[in-house]
Amino acid sequence: MVPFCRTAASDDWIVEREELAAWLIGPARLSGDAVAVTSGFAERLTAMGVPLHRLRIGMRVDNPLLTAWGIVWMPETATEIFTISHALRESSTYVGSPSQHVMETGTWFRRRLDQLELNDHTALHELASGGFTDYVAVPVTFGNGIIQPAMFATRHDSGFAEDHVASIKELSVPLSAALEAIAMRRSTASLLATFLGDGPAGRVLAGAIHRGDIVETEAAILLTDMRGFTPLSLTSSPSQLLATLGRYFEAVADAVRAEGGDVLKFLGDGVLSIFQVAEDGRTAACAAAVRAISRVVASARAEDLPPFVAALHVGPVMYGNIGSLTRLDFTVVGTAVNIVSRLEGIAKASGETVVCSGTFASAVPATLTRTLGRFEIKGLEGEHEVFAMDVEPGNHA
Repeated sequence: MVPFCRTAASDDWIVEREELAAWLIGPARLSGDAVAVTSGFAERLTAMGVPLHRLRIGMRVDNPLLTAWGIVWMPETATEIFTISHALRESSTYVGSPSQHVMETGTWFRRRLDQLELNDHTALHELASGGFTDYVAVPVTFGNGIIQPAMFATRHDSGFAEDHVASIKELSVPLSAALEAIAMRRSTASLLATFLGDGPAGRVLAGAIHRGDIVETEAAILLTDMRGFTPLSLTSSPSQLLATLGRYFEAVADAVRAEGGDVLKFLGDGVLSIFQVAEDGRTAACAAAVRAISRVVASARAEDLPPFVAALHVGPVMYGNIGSLTRLDFTVVGTAVNIVSRLEGIAKASGETVVCSGTFASAVPATLTRTLGRFEIKGLEGEHEVFAMDVEPGNHA
């Protein structure tokens, strides 16, 4: 139990409160570390005499899977980050909760947890069963008007003193300033990763935003494409077609990300992905690409997805921003990308599910490949050997 060290009216308290506000607006705001800001804020409040035993802060995020993320601090455990799915916003966990009250009204909320009534929200009863006696939730308001809830709870027998509640509410303003930049950066990173992929998002955040901001690298390239998309589009309703595409794209994207690759483009009914080659050579990147397409094969079978073809190649690419001065695209270009596109056509024509170039075949076990013969590849001189690949789950280990 944390005793009161002094009253909120004391000169020492006023000085420490001002110092805490200055820390939030200054070093905390510039730190970029939400965990450090939350922990530091809670620990400083505790040192000032506020009997704080739990602090939970939620922050909205622009993400297709998540509606919010946040941080929970308790003195006896490590500070943790949590996430909240969109579905939770419709559940009883959120509806009628103090969080909903704060976010939708922009006003603070207080409840003595040792004096609850049966109709009080489940979240409050759960805190009470954990030995908490008092609860205060305050709005943390960002400059764009978005309101986040910061929730304070104590196990002190007397709960929070009124002066301490007033100080908590007053400090919510500099706390907002400290967290806004962090939350906005996280939301920006989430949006960029959603639309560009993890690797490109990191490069854009690091400043690669101009046309010609390109790096030359080597990568294993995977191009997948649905078979029979045109007939499917003619026989399906728009909603059915989008649902099928969504399931197919999800199977490919999940597999690529699980193996450390980046999905760069959704091209109609196709997906272009890369696995960057590390300094130790092509083997690891090519193996990751094989494992990824093996995952897709397994998912397609388990989920009854439409048939698809895939092509694999490895080689040098230019990776970065191309386009006009005002409209850029983050992608890969180069001969290697053209080759994998031609290979995808060979896969369709030959009836094979997965094909690869001779260059790619040389980087994977020979037991995974069988030659299809030599083919002319548009843009390249002469004929080039193309291989079919056995990517049945388990055969590539």
